Amino acid sequence: MKRHINFLKLRFIMITISLLLIGAGVAGYFLRGGLNFGIDFTAGLVQQIRIDPAAVRADIANVRDALSEIDGVGLQVVGPPAEQQFSVKVIAPGEDPGFQVRMEGRLSQLLGDAFGQENVEIQASDFVGPRYSRELAGQTVSIVLVAMLLILIYTTLRFRIRYATAAVLCLIHDTLIMLGVIAIFQLEVTTITIAAIMTIIGYSLNDTIVIFDRVRENQELMRDSDLAVILNTSITQSMSRTLLTSLTTLLAVATIFIFGTGDIRNFALSLMVGVVVGTYSTVFIASPVVLGWSRLVDRRRKRRDVQMYGRQAAAPVAQVRREEASAAAAAETAGTEVKESTVRESASPKAPVKVTRVQPSRKKKKKKR
Repeated sequence: MKRHINFLKLRFIMITISLLLIGAGVAGYFLRGGLNFGIDFTAGLVQQIRIDPAAVRADIANVRDALSEIDGVGLQVVGPPAEQQFSVKVIAPGEDPGFQVRMEGRLSQLLGDAFGQENVEIQASDFVGPRYSRELAGQTVSIVLVAMLLILIYTTLRFRIRYATAAVLCLIHDTLIMLGVIAIFQLEVTTITIAAIMTIIGYSLNDTIVIFDRVRENQELMRDSDLAVILNTSITQSMSRTLLTSLTTLLAVATIFIFGTGDIRNFALSLMVGVVVGTYSTVFIASPVVLGWSRLVDRRRKRRDVQMYGRQAAAPVAQVRREEASAAAAAETAGTEVKESTVRESASPKAPVKVTRVQPSRKKKKKKR
């Protein structure tokens, strides 16, 4: 058997690091005043403006000074700074039917006074009402919960409940760390951010399923080995594939982050964080959960066997159950091939039967003299 890397030896250290990262994200959430929700989840007005660079020089600080009379205005540079394109976001205070018309006029007046009315171009203007934003937020939460439930059902049917729980905990871990990073750096949360989170959930799940598939195969090949050895061997065998896939994805996403702007850049940053965290959690979170669950079940079963059969008789019973579990795992892996081979073996004779042909005797006719 090839040598394997003992990843599970570091499981307690890595779980502690994960808890610290999640705790830092929670602290950043409260210290930074929560998530920076975009216009999709908070009612308000978003305008994309352009100030003619040939007529006047303006940066984001100049635009912010020009709009300082408006409370709660948000600014973001769109495209190259030399183009002088900006995104202006103003949150609506509540149910106000005339907010859009009044705020569009106010923005146009303030920008015109600061940079000249003929030098300011309104490229796009969008308004999201409070009712739509509430419905969208509720639908987003429902979609994420339904996705988690379907993943739990799928992994339970394909593997066992302990593997399914480990996969879902792994996805929750990735989501919490991504939200923590978004809260600390105050990245704008839009529908694009939700798309990035759902993408990382699928990406991380795929990595986890690949390793669990290898674990199931190795349980048949390494029946006498401990589960920790099987998990470490499976992770080691899948490591080259995992690293190559992650590095290739990171290179593509990093290119988008470097050359992209606005929401696309935030989307790429979220994906970069998710790919790193998803690869880390597949190795150091999902597998330790499976190992801990299995050992807990074994300890409870051993305690019950000691109570029922006594300490001396419990060891043979545990050995029989381990053999039954190995046989069940092998049957799950082989599937119908095991059944077909069993039928062929039972139908085939144990030893060849020698068949002797008996030729009928021929009577010689007597010749008449």
